Amino acid sequence: MAFNHKKSVTFRLSQASKAHRSRAGTHLTRIGLHPGQEAVLKILSGEDGQTMSQLAAGLGVQPPTVTKMISRLSAQGLLRREASSSDGRLARVYLTNDGREKIASIDKTWKRLEREALAGLDDKDRKKLRKLLRHVEKNLSARIDLDPDLDQEPDDPEPAPTEVLVAKSA
Repeated sequence: MAFNHKKSVTFRLSQASKAHRSRAGTHLTRIGLHPGQEAVLKILSGEDGQTMSQLAAGLGVQPPTVTKMISRLSAQGLLRREASSSDGRLARVYLTNDGREKIASIDKTWKRLEREALAGLDDKDRKKLRKLLRHVEKNLSARIDLDPDLDQEPDDPEPAPTEVLVAKSA
């Protein structure tokens, strides 16, 4: 019997992710941003003056992606790059006043998107969904370092945690 991918959790997760990004894009366009740019501004609002490497790690993207985003956001006047005072080879990224002012719009946009995405779910279901998604994220993030050749087939039983640890150290 063939695997029906449309009934899989990962397919549904992928479809939900695509729908979320599309809807987020619609809302973010209204405030002059593209999906992903708001995350840069939010990270800097939490800790201003980060390096490109720190931003890339925080966003979970490669440094060239961050460089492109920073260039575009700088051109919009939302942030600025400065050479590090301790190491001239490093550039630090700071929010401008306009960038700081944009944070309130981002928060409003995220709250609206959250309401739309979770409409019809009660608080208990929302909490459970957050927990489950964190678990899925953790599972997938933990597998990044594993050799793909060591992966089991989907129908194989789930390996015990000790087997995963052995595979990581191999």
